[in-house]
Amino acid sequence: MPAPLPSALRARFQQYIEEGLSGQAAALRLRVSAATGTRWARSVRDNGKVEVAPQGRPPGKGKLAPYQAFLEELITQDPDITLFELRDALEDSEGVRVHHSSIANLLSRLGFTYKKSRWWPPSAVFPM
Repeated sequence: MPAPLPSALRARFQQYIEEGLSGQAAALRLRVSAATGTRWARSVRDNGKVEVAPQGRPPGKGKLAPYQAFLEELITQDPDITLFELRDALEDSEGVRVHHSSIANLLSRLGFTYKKSRWWPPSAVFPM
């Protein structure tokens, strides 16, 4: 997702609107799209300034948000459970069908990681 336009550009736009230019005329002068000019002009009219709107999906939303506690409980019961087993358990108990990568994304956001661990015998001597 691209970064928002700079606040200095927004301040200049607001200045042009306060001087009496239309949103499209101010946008043409600042070389931004007419749609952006119209949207910013509406923001100046309603709020008195041009603010950066939040980008992206709001946190805590999504298909799996209501089932977060259920998935965490399954993981605490069996730490070695696979994503496919989590997916099947969610479908069996809650009736929700999701892709295993969606579950992986949720677990990643919650701080769960997957790290391989090898068991080495403590008395093993490795030749050099």
